[in-house]
This record gives sequence, C-alpha cells and structure tokens, in this order.
Amino acid sequence: MTEKISFTLNDKPIALEVDGERKLLWVLRTELGLTGTKYGCGEGLCGACTVIVNSEPALACQTDMKTIKGAKVLTIEGLEKDGKLHPLQKAFMSHDALQCGFCTPGMIMRSYGLLSHTPSPSAQDVAKSLEDNLCRCGAHTRIIDAVLSAAGELKGGGKS
Repeated sequence: MTEKISFTLNDKPIALEVDGERKLLWVLRTELGLTGTKYGCGEGLCGACTVIVNSEPALACQTDMKTIKGAKVLTIEGLEKDGKLHPLQKAFMSHDALQCGFCTPGMIMRSYGLLSHTPSPSAQDVAKSLEDNLCRCGAHTRIIDAVLSAAGELKGGGKS
C-alpha cells in the first residue's frame, strides 16, 4: 500500500509516496537516482548495499521503506561535502583499496559506521566490521589500510 514516507537523505528532507514494503535500495536507485548503493545479492549476504540509517550501517536491500519514516539516511553520495571527498573516499583511492569498485560503496559506508563509533580502531576491529562485506577482487589488506589511514586523518593525526 502506498503511503507518504518522510525522512532525511544525505542531509536533505525527502517526502515520497511509496509502498511501505518497497526496499530502500530500490527507492534510492530508481525513484531517487542514487546508484552508488549497489545491488549485490539481494539477500543481505554481501554488504554491497550498505548505507547508514540513524548512525548505524544497514543493508538497503533488507530495509523496508516503512521503517525509514523520520530516519536519517546517509548514502555514499552524501559523504562528499562542498566538492571535497570524505577522508574514507580519499583513503580508498590513495591506498588502491578497490579494483572493480563494485563493493567499494558498501565497504566505505560500513567503515563510516565503524569510525563513527570507534574512532581509533585496530586492524582487527576493521576486519571484523567488514567481515560481512564481500570483495571478490582480494583488496582486503588495502581496504584495512585505507580505513586505518582515514581514521588517522579524521582524528587530525595523519594523511590518507
């Protein structure tokens, strides 16, 4: 059933008439044209569709729109501010922490969630946080290095 769902997306208010059972992934990609959030498995097993909902990582392919009412949603597109990439985005590029790039938005958003709660993670913390985000290219060690570098930059103690 179609209903009006209002929420904040990338710091902007949004109001849509949409089926409450429709998945956030498809609303982001189809209705809103934000294709950075990827469709991977559609079953919540790969992490490609990770976004931030109310400060926590969430799988957009498993999130019903009715649960988004009043929420704050952040996608990979919302990390860039005033033409400047987020330290995580810069670190992924400078550490070559991507190959095909398909998993990258989900990895970055999951890492954003980690750094929001754990500003000084260990390599083990990063690895554990990302264990449900799959990368078939084998960039895992570079991904961990990138997240640790971004953590340093966010604290003001390093460069990515």
